[in-house]
Amino acid sequence: MSITTPLFQHHKHCDDLFADAESACGNGDWEAGGRLFALLRDQLEAHFSSEEELLFPAFEAATGMTSGPTEVMRGEHRQMRDLLGQMSSGLADRDGDTFSGAAETLLILMQQHNMKEENILYPMCDNALGASDIGATLSERLKAS
Repeated sequence: MSITTPLFQHHKHCDDLFADAESACGNGDWEAGGRLFALLRDQLEAHFSSEEELLFPAFEAATGMTSGPTEVMRGEHRQMRDLLGQMSSGLADRDGDTFSGAAETLLILMQQHNMKEENILYPMCDNALGASDIGATLSERLKAS
């Protein structure tokens, strides 16, 4: 198993939560949608934190690349957090247009973001860190987060 396998798996989990929250809100079940959205937001924040606090700093330290792909991913995390805020406002107001508009944008951004991580950044991280002691420790910390 690679260092980043838990992150691949967490992408799928977050995608499933997104679909469930969007479906509930789209069907007017704001109560269930609110619970599912809160879970989605918590899981996405945990995912972003795992990357921003564990994976990215280790990769940057190992490669010296501090303004490369990790900086792009941090910027996309900021965009996704903003969209989650817009979705939260729509949910609070039970405004389907606001919620679904932000959700549609978030879905596209998440899909593109995950593809970049899974096909470019995660393999780079596995290559840079996989054979090191840091990689073994990092792998355990990512599994636990």
